[in-house]
Amino acid sequence: MNYEQTNQAYVSGEIIEEPTYTHTSFGEGFYEMTLSVARLSGQMDLIPVTISERLMETVDLSKGNYVSVEGQFRSYNKIEENKSKLMLSVFARAIGDHDENVNPNQIEVKGYICKEPMYRTTPFKREICDVLVAVNRAYNKSDYIPCIAWGRNARYVNSLSVGDKIDLNGRIQSRNYQKVTEDGTVLTKTAYEVSICGLTIERQTPAGLVINPKAV
Repeated sequence: MNYEQTNQAYVSGEIIEEPTYTHTSFGEGFYEMTLSVARLSGQMDLIPVTISERLMETVDLSKGNYVSVEGQFRSYNKIEENKSKLMLSVFARAIGDHDENVNPNQIEVKGYICKEPMYRTTPFKREICDVLVAVNRAYNKSDYIPCIAWGRNARYVNSLSVGDKIDLNGRIQSRNYQKVTEDGTVLTKTAYEVSICGLTIERQTPAGLVINPKAV
């Protein structure tokens, strides 16, 4: 299986936080920076990007510059306050100049639903469904990608089951939320997720045939 095709992300925008060192893996240093990526509405998504020192030699990553990043939306666990927290970032495989003629925020993932979907409605009666998708990676690793569907997509995702294979496309978005600590302090944190634009589900029949019951 070509694991590069199961998780493909592209983001393009302004660097608002320059790269800072995070870790070394197999003798290569890795850094994290933040891109401000525009939505059609004019709102900005602040997306973390992980980049190797090798790629940093090819482009100017100064604050205020505009760049495009191709790679994968990956997850890892980080211990905070004695609890495991799912962290997400775009792992850069290539980086280049910003192109205003290209959609600045695109992602396609192919994986498996690994947690029961959670359907809800907002106070304004907007339908939402959260779903966690496990995407296989090389070397027996997996990325766990939080996704969110809206409207009729939300109703459809809510009908799915753990283990269903899903092929979806959309965009990566950031969302601020507030958390109250044990001492009553209110903290503002940021969550990252994939906002689903379209999806296809694959299921196997008893005869082993793969069917696509619905593409949304």
